This record gives sequence, C-alpha cells and structure tokens, in this order.
Amino acid sequence: MQQLLSKLKGDKVIWMVAIFLALYSLLAVYSATGALAYRHDSSMKYLIKHGFMLSAGIAVIFWVHQIKFKYFSRMSQVLIWVAAGLLLVTLLFGLNINGASRWIKIPIINQNFQTSDFAKIVLIMYVARVLTIKRAKLHSFKEGVLPILIPVLGICLLIFPANFSTAVLLGGVCLLLMFIGGVHIKHISAVIGSAVLGLVLMFTVYKINPELVPGRASTWMSRIEMFSSGESSSATATDYQTEEAKAAIYRGGIFPSPPGTAHARNSMPHAYSDMIYAFIIEEYGSIFGGLGILMLYLIFFYRSIRIAIKCPRHFGGLLALGFSMLLVFQAFINMAVSVNIIPVTGQPLPLVSMGGTSILFTCFAIGVILSVSRSVYDEDYELDPTAKERLTNPIKKKKAEKSTKEEEGHAYA
Repeated sequence: MQQLLSKLKGDKVIWMVAIFLALYSLLAVYSATGALAYRHDSSMKYLIKHGFMLSAGIAVIFWVHQIKFKYFSRMSQVLIWVAAGLLLVTLLFGLNINGASRWIKIPIINQNFQTSDFAKIVLIMYVARVLTIKRAKLHSFKEGVLPILIPVLGICLLIFPANFSTAVLLGGVCLLLMFIGGVHIKHISAVIGSAVLGLVLMFTVYKINPELVPGRASTWMSRIEMFSSGESSSATATDYQTEEAKAAIYRGGIFPSPPGTAHARNSMPHAYSDMIYAFIIEEYGSIFGGLGILMLYLIFFYRSIRIAIKCPRHFGGLLALGFSMLLVFQAFINMAVSVNIIPVTGQPLPLVSMGGTSILFTCFAIGVILSVSRSVYDEDYELDPTAKERLTNPIKKKKAEKSTKEEEGHAYA
C-alpha cells in the first residue's frame, strides 16, 4: 500500500476523492442498471463495461498527472482548432440521439464520442493560456479581452444548438475564470448582458410563434416555461423523470437501505446517468448518499482552490481553478436537477454517472489539477529559480511577480 501511495504524486486528498467517487459510481451504476440489464442483457455486461471505463479513467489520471502542466499551454494552441473542427462536423454530420446531434462515432472501436466533452477541456486550457500571456493588457478590451472572448464565443456557439446547458456552463466558467484572471468587471458584465438579451429575445420569439424557433430550442423553452410555472404532467418524459426523482429522494430517508432495493432502478428513466444522484439518495440515504457525494465535491473544490492559490505559476493556478469549477459546477447542476431546483438539463454527475468517453475527459481534467498540485506539494518537482523564490520566500513575491509578468506569459506560450 505504501509503495502504491508513493507513486501517486500531488495532492493525496484529491486522489482519495477521485477514488471514492469511482467506488460510488461502480456500486450505484451496477444497482441502477438492474432493470436495463433484465430487458437487454446480463447485468455483468454493464458492470464490466463501466468498471473498465473507470479503470481506464484512473489510468488517465495517473498518466496526465505525471506531465508538467506547462506543456498543456502549447497543446491548447493546436487542440482549440481541432475542437472547433470536431464540433462543426458533429453539428453537420453527427449522430442524432434523442433529437440532438452531439456525438460522432469512432470508427475502429465503435464508440460514440461526445465532442463537447473534448471541447470543454481544450477551451479551459486555452483561456488559461491567453489570460497568462495577456495579463498585462487585460485592461484593454481590444488587445486583452477580445483574443480570449472570440474562441470562447466560437466554441460555445458551436455547442449551443445541440447542447444548451453545456454551452451555458462552459461559457459561465470561462467568464468567471476571466474575471479571476484580471478582466475588468465592466467587460464581463457587457458579455453577460448581451447573452441574457439574446436568450430573452429567443424566448420572446418562441412565445409569439413557436414554429419560428428550431426543434431543440423549442424543447428548452418549453422546459423552462413549465418549470417556472410550476406545472407538471406525466404526459412528457421529462415531467415523469422529475417526479420519479423526487419520489426516489422521498423514499431514501436518512439512513441507507439494503443494496439493490431501490424502486427507482425499475421506474426512473436514466437512473444510472442523469438522475443517478436521486438514485444514490434512495439507495444510500440522505446522509451517506446525498450529503456524502456533496461533501466529496466540496472537498475537491476546496483543495483545488488551495492549489491555485499556492501554485507558483499564474497559468497553473488558472488551470486548477478552471477545471475544478467546470467539474464541481456540473455536479451542482446535476444535483439541482435531481432535487427539482432547476429544469432538466441532461448534465451527468462527473465521475459517478455511467458514461464512456465523458469519464475519460473528466479524469483528464482531474489529472491536470493533480499535475498542478505537484508544483506545490512535491519536493522533487523542478521549478525555475524565479518560481522557487516566489514559492519559498513570500516577502519577495510582489517583486518577483512584477519582474516576471511578461516573461512568464511567453515562457508558457
């Protein structure tokens, strides 16, 4: 055991959180797919497949956390164009599942691949890179903010037609990261105001003439309208799913039930993915299940913030913050849907919901955070002399930052 822990570099608490989330996922998905397995195949098939994806995800974390985080900056220069191209191909020729073109099929392994998962990772890396390089010019909208805003808007607009919630989540995280990185609040407010105005205009058009709004947009508008009005009807799958989730939480109580006894596995759609948080509460109770999962994400977020504050490099701190906000906010959205605080979005619970490539990209993000944490916690991590001085001598921190502001941006460019 000691030999295994010695090979895990970086923040050990984040490692433990990732392992506990994976264990929650393995147990919950195996139990939640009981009815699905009965209708289609043996339950062992889903357990083995999901267990393989989780094992591959842990391997991705281990591989990525050994890479020095500075290399992700230059990688993002190329990958941002790859992400845009894949999103465009998906939008035009992607697989249409449940009325949305979000996937393309990888030919050799015959695996569906949701390109927005890849684009989220790449965009966070790219925004952190440009914020680092342009940190001395962020007071200027044209020279500092626009070079960051253009790729953010481009990627989010390519995601938006098929996946509204992901586009809003990614755009919100990028704007928050820009604010933390030094972009003036007036520029952030202008972007948010424009986005809200566009959504209000789309909703107004829908109210006047629903036929003028494309299919997916009309689905979003109807969900928002029904949620805001408080009406529910079992006539739609969305309403039925929400009602079953609330019933599952009510049945869950405070303490765990015997494994495999949750009623939601037979009645609630997508109990193993979109609504897995409600299923976990029914199966494991509000304390061990609901509060336990929530605390794991909060601990993960807290440790990531500590890493960002202590990181000797501006780029590394922004990476840790960006990826932690992306994963934790996504988790909060999934939980909020399950307890009926916000309309149904289809966002999975990171590292817990059953998935394919989405698990791998989630683990990639965790691996990057652990890579950044190595510069803080590992004594054998190689730092340049300026970064060492900033990390070990806080008295000279401001002086070191002033003399290396431009040098740091170009070093990670």
